[in-house]
Amino acid sequence: MIDAIGYVAMAILLISFMMKDIKKLRWVNTLGCAIFIVYGALLGSFPILITNAAIVLVNLYYLFIKKN
Repeated sequence: MIDAIGYVAMAILLISFMMKDIKKLRWVNTLGCAIFIVYGALLGSFPILITNAAIVLVNLYYLFIKKN
């Protein structure tokens, strides 16, 4: 079951990089990273948690603060 969560997160991240619209890319990427955070928490893997949390923060910064 935990692996399935990881595979879903991976698929969503890969799909996000096929987006032409950068705003849509960031939203889909944020969703994939959020699922990866859950996956990392279930595994107890801090590298997965930290990396994906950082990407979520970067995406949110560009979505809400720097709206260019």
